[in-house]
Amino acid sequence: MKVDVLLGLQWGDEGKGKIVDVLTPKYDIIARFQGGPNAGHTLEFEGIKHVLHTIPSGIFRENVINLVGNGVVIDPLILQEELKKLEPFNINYKERLLISKKAHLILPSHKLLDAASEQSKGKNKIGSTLKGIGPTYMDKTGRNGIRFGDIFSKNFKAKYNALVEKHKTMLERYPDFKYDLSEIEKEWMSAINNLKELKTVDSEHYINNAIKNGQKILAEGAQGTMLDVDFGTYPFVTSSNTVTAGTCTGLGVPPNKIGNVIGIFKAYCTRVGSGPFPTELKNKIGEKIRKEGFEFGATTGRARRCGWIDLPALKYAIMINGTSELSMMKADVLDNFESIRVCTHYIINGKKYDYFPYDISNIEATPIYENIKGWSCDTTKLSSFNDAPIELKSYVSYLEDKLGVPITIISVGPDREQTLNNKK
Repeated sequence: MKVDVLLGLQWGDEGKGKIVDVLTPKYDIIARFQGGPNAGHTLEFEGIKHVLHTIPSGIFRENVINLVGNGVVIDPLILQEELKKLEPFNINYKERLLISKKAHLILPSHKLLDAASEQSKGKNKIGSTLKGIGPTYMDKTGRNGIRFGDIFSKNFKAKYNALVEKHKTMLERYPDFKYDLSEIEKEWMSAINNLKELKTVDSEHYINNAIKNGQKILAEGAQGTMLDVDFGTYPFVTSSNTVTAGTCTGLGVPPNKIGNVIGIFKAYCTRVGSGPFPTELKNKIGEKIRKEGFEFGATTGRARRCGWIDLPALKYAIMINGTSELSMMKADVLDNFESIRVCTHYIINGKKYDYFPYDISNIEATPIYENIKGWSCDTTKLSSFNDAPIELKSYVSYLEDKLGVPITIISVGPDREQTLNNKK
């Protein structure tokens, strides 16, 4: 048995949570492999909207184990709040949720460092969610971090105090940044004590034993490929590997055990925060997409930048991830567009490019578009892709031809029922 992977192919916010929820009945284990509470995975069913930040998106399905892997960074306060929001729905998370002992903890002082660093950049901000993700990963790679398993150690408080003192020294570099650590520290320690009730595992052993026993596993990514720390639009990226390879390091899965790779993308394109965005629409069309798609961050509430779909970036993401099938999200957002534009190439310094270049942050990439006829009708009530308007079918076929990968799922609304199967 191999581990299937589901991840985003754009700048995050593609709709991964919904598709994980839809696919979960086919799996025994859903495992988050990277990122932290900067993720906002939205699920909607039975008229209720749920937003998950740390917990895998399979938590609402019975008889499925949800594992937070070693590659994830955890804010105890945010995780505690997520668990409280599950309680009214009688989710038995104490049995269905497992935490890797090797997952790193986000300290209150990590969030202070994040905020101080971002404030000091002024106009050159990278668009951090200010959740402390970057500083936590820095401590992880700097071999100073505190892991979830450490909370059960006798010397946990000493390790915590030593790291906080280091952070206070670092904060002295930002004299204009004022902070009070004491109150949030008390809440954080209280959350730590509460989270001791959760089940912890040596996740790499757990996952590999599950593979040997023939259990079906879906690895859930956060953010998107274009935010990957190595392959994204650096430096406007997140602090982890959001690509398929991140599954191996974030869960302890060997490369030869990776199976199907499901890439999620929107029928158009969005981005939150700073950084290059070649197809961004700073006009009424961009505003219309934002309004129709309610494009505001599930984690930050920030308005998302909107634009047309970008094929050079998508093809790049498909290549990096070894994507074997695609899910196209939010097709319904384009219901009221008579014409849809697709970026097929860039013009950079007078030359035509059909691939994503090295450093798009410091160059001007002018998109070249092809026009596609829109379907101009309501798709949200469709129950079968066979009944979809011919223009939507043509758009899907066009993208499949350009991308060289089948689009097997088309989403036409936020609810899990608004999901069309296009498997040949």
